[in-house]
Amino acid sequence: MSANPIAAILAQYPVMILDGALATELEARGCNLNDSLWSAKVLMEQPELIKAVHYDYFAAGADVATTASYQATFEGFAKRGLNAEQASELMAKAIALAAKARDEFWNSLSAVQQASRPRPLVAASVGPYGAMLADGSEYRGHYGKSEEELMAFHRPRMQVLVDAGADLLACETIPCLTEAQAIARLMPEFPGIAAWISFSCKDEAHNSEGELLSDCVAALESAEQIAAVGINCTAPQFIPALVKAARAATSKPVMVYPNSGESYDPENKCWHGPANSEQFAEQAQQWHQCGASLIGGCCRTSPADIRAVAHWARRP
Repeated sequence: MSANPIAAILAQYPVMILDGALATELEARGCNLNDSLWSAKVLMEQPELIKAVHYDYFAAGADVATTASYQATFEGFAKRGLNAEQASELMAKAIALAAKARDEFWNSLSAVQQASRPRPLVAASVGPYGAMLADGSEYRGHYGKSEEELMAFHRPRMQVLVDAGADLLACETIPCLTEAQAIARLMPEFPGIAAWISFSCKDEAHNSEGELLSDCVAALESAEQIAAVGINCTAPQFIPALVKAARAATSKPVMVYPNSGESYDPENKCWHGPANSEQFAEQAQQWHQCGASLIGGCCRTSPADIRAVAHWARRP
């Protein structure tokens, strides 16, 4: 495995196709995720469903599976009475499920089919400190934590995910530069593995904490193991301007995997608005034209959305 598998894929293809939502897709298949552990809860209860979702994204054309470890933390599992060893086993299980789905899918393809696409990757989802709090802090930032404190939070979990065999780390929905810099400072402790860092953003220019996205990606420019930077879990209408701002501020590949465009009602815990895969794919082409080279979806996106993206991104 390349130390920078993103670069290896982009050397052969103009777009690296990311997967879509895991948690909301699990909900669509009957899981109740109204829980502080979110999709990590399903690791304990219905792991076969997680594997099935990963498989379906690969079949739709995704080059990567983002694992069910976003909300998986030692602190979160401890609140459920799990000790560190049990928590580590569940985090490693998230990697194993994605890898098994990848291997089963890849082995189902003919040699001709395998030659037409990259062998998919397993990206270990590393959610922000705010996700562990389970209070929406990943969409606000303002933790009041230092870089060193955030490094201490992320270090043991990243170690488990690396040791479990992830191809790269997906550090996602990061609301502030302080946390991104903490992750970047940690990476040399894990030589030989790359990561991406994607920010949650609140408008066309700023991350969730209110800092300019352009400043954030520029600050990560010298971090050699950060293989891509960008935006996720953000409203699609903000994406073109954000991608342009990021593209102008960094030489790294720019990634984008926004929400579907539906709106979330936190009071009633439900989503409103239409879901349209063709429209999502049309928007994705615009994001690519603006400078994004890694494209997928976040909340409320589905294998149908990724299939629609793959239809134009990998057209022969």
